[in-house]
Amino acid sequence: MTIQVGQEAPDFELVDQNGEKVKLSSFRGTKNVVVVFFPFAFTGTCTGELCALRDDLSVFQNEKVQLLAISCDAKFTQKVFADKEGYKFPLLSDFWPHGATAQKYGVFNAEHGLALRGTFIIDKQGIVRWSVVNSPAEARNLEDYKAALASL
Repeated sequence: MTIQVGQEAPDFELVDQNGEKVKLSSFRGTKNVVVVFFPFAFTGTCTGELCALRDDLSVFQNEKVQLLAISCDAKFTQKVFADKEGYKFPLLSDFWPHGATAQKYGVFNAEHGLALRGTFIIDKQGIVRWSVVNSPAEARNLEDYKAALASL
């Protein structure tokens, strides 16, 4: 079951594309967090969505907000993907145990071994304040993220 608005966001600690550990709860009390699950690196829709975030990064990563993008790809894949596309935000690897964080959020597709397109905006207290979950084929609307962040 997908995590619902008003619930406490499940904590996680994953490695980013540089092998650095990133823990969700480390942002408590200091930043709102935009958690973006995406199916796979180097796929058309995923690349397009992440490039849109990259191109408008000051909205999603600043003194009040942290962007975290998560897929089930290995950190090595995330590193090449980030370098190729110029992503200056953490791409987190939910590779092993495979999809464990996506499962906690209710966005893991076990049949295909991937995360659905789930976005969760988490406030400074660790509570989910907005979310959307789309199928792997359906892109999300960036303007919806902006509106949700503006309401915090």
